[in-house]
Amino acid sequence: MGWTMRLVMAPLFLGLTMVVTGNLEDNDSCVYEALSDTDAVLCKGLEVFYPELGNIGCMYIPDCNDYRQKITRWSQPTVKFSGALEDATYILVMVDPDAPSKSFPKARFWRHWLVTNIKGTDMKKGKIKGQELSSYQPPSPPAQSGFHRYQFFVYLQERKNISLLHKENKTRASWKMDRFLNRLRLREPEASTQFMTQNYQDSPDFQDPGRESSKPKSRLKQ
Repeated sequence: MGWTMRLVMAPLFLGLTMVVTGNLEDNDSCVYEALSDTDAVLCKGLEVFYPELGNIGCMYIPDCNDYRQKITRWSQPTVKFSGALEDATYILVMVDPDAPSKSFPKARFWRHWLVTNIKGTDMKKGKIKGQELSSYQPPSPPAQSGFHRYQFFVYLQERKNISLLHKENKTRASWKMDRFLNRLRLREPEASTQFMTQNYQDSPDFQDPGRESSKPKSRLKQ
């Protein structure tokens, strides 16, 4: 069993909890849960920044401020590896090992993002510029599928021309990531991290607008 497969088989546990004050106008609070020590073994030197959230590496996406819905619409995050060598070239991989669910991951690994030819100077600054073999696809866990892990890996690129096989390009689902890494002779990642989230509709506080009230409401003519 490869290094990547050993990591994704790690059990999911609840982590430590931090409370961060939310919008002062509504006095809400956001609960940021850290991943368990078991899942945190993947967190090595890589930072992932989303709007409003900041660096969400090694955390659960908070169930507040519609973050679990917003992340499905946001564009690609800022991914920063401060330990990158300026004269080196890197590969960035983002996958979901829990597709369509952690209990039945028949579509593992779902390939969310794959970029090659990233300059070390850009990697240090969090500017992911290079050749996109798979454009960024936001996390979109299906409803009632539980928490999904979204994993990021950075590898040192030694070959110049890297591409996906024809059959790999047909679909993002069920990507044989280990085969891809072995083909390129990539072993341990230089840096990695992950975060977890679930479908926003699975929140205990979620209210379906279509079921809010059965009372008749006045309607304005269009």
